[in-house]
Amino acid sequence: MTDRDSEMLLADYRPRSRLRTGATPVPRPRFPAIDAHNHLGSAFGGDWTTRTPADLAEALDAAGVEAIVDLDGGWGDELRREIDRWQGGLPGRVAVFAGLDYDRWAEDPAFGETEAARLRDGVAAGARGLKVWKTLGLRARGPDGRLVAVDDPGLDPLWAAAGELRIPVTIHVADPIAFFDPLDETNERWEELQAHRDWHFWPTRPAGDRDAPGFPPFDALIDGLEGVVDRHPSTTFIGAHVGCSAEDLARVDRMLAAYPNWNVDIAARIAELGRQPRRTRELFERWPDRILFGVDSGPDPAFYAIHFRFLETLDESFPYDVDDGSPPTQGRWTVHGLGLPDEVLRQVYRDNARRLMAFD
Repeated sequence: MTDRDSEMLLADYRPRSRLRTGATPVPRPRFPAIDAHNHLGSAFGGDWTTRTPADLAEALDAAGVEAIVDLDGGWGDELRREIDRWQGGLPGRVAVFAGLDYDRWAEDPAFGETEAARLRDGVAAGARGLKVWKTLGLRARGPDGRLVAVDDPGLDPLWAAAGELRIPVTIHVADPIAFFDPLDETNERWEELQAHRDWHFWPTRPAGDRDAPGFPPFDALIDGLEGVVDRHPSTTFIGAHVGCSAEDLARVDRMLAAYPNWNVDIAARIAELGRQPRRTRELFERWPDRILFGVDSGPDPAFYAIHFRFLETLDESFPYDVDDGSPPTQGRWTVHGLGLPDEVLRQVYRDNARRLMAFD
């Protein structure tokens, strides 16, 4: 076998587990659920941008999901159209979040105040929260041409406005830690990053050196996020993707203990949580009123069912995404169920979202 043959074989390698562990299908959650992190609009909603409220109702009803958060509202007329689209055809079941116009920051020395005013207009039009994308800290630049730091004081008016308006801020900064590592044979997300090269934030630059080339390191971004949460105790923050630190649950736990205004969702991170099930269950049991259910992958009954199985059963070593014979989408491992008690499930599935997002 030649070296090229070996390379081609490796590229086609599709290992199947031979464990016979059994499976516990959970097509519907034990309690009605609210999906607190998903996308239905033009930013990331895929074919949901053209599907109808009746289509959405059918998908949610089939999965036992009573309501959903659409993080793709945007701002201005686009936000108003997204709100009208769902509230007109599916009242009470879709909470649309406003967004930020990152591209304009380079032209606006007062971008924090501008975004605060835009947020007030959005909430007056019916927005139920604010979504902050990882563009902050990694891509968005200010008038000086530099990256806008996550804890840039210029954004303080925006965070303060969210607190005054009593709406939550779902915030995603950084990305999985491996996205900040070299893309070599040691990177556990190698296949995913090969498919999405723009997700690779390497090389990183020395922490604190804003003039060096490259991206801020992972920990610097999370430190900046913590600074924002600390500085704005009257603003409710929801850290997307397990507080943006799913591989570091000790830090997630510490921040939940330190900041009563800090909450987390589990969207797009059961792959990380399910490979550390004992530590994850401890986190859920310690903070049942601060963790929110969400999937971040379009309202699909089959994908919801994987999440229900993960949360409710003690099944071992099963795929964290759809088991169609393809390699896992995030890393070559399987997950293990948490078997959470009812009193935790009820809060995670529904009660926390109802409280933070004012669902009727």
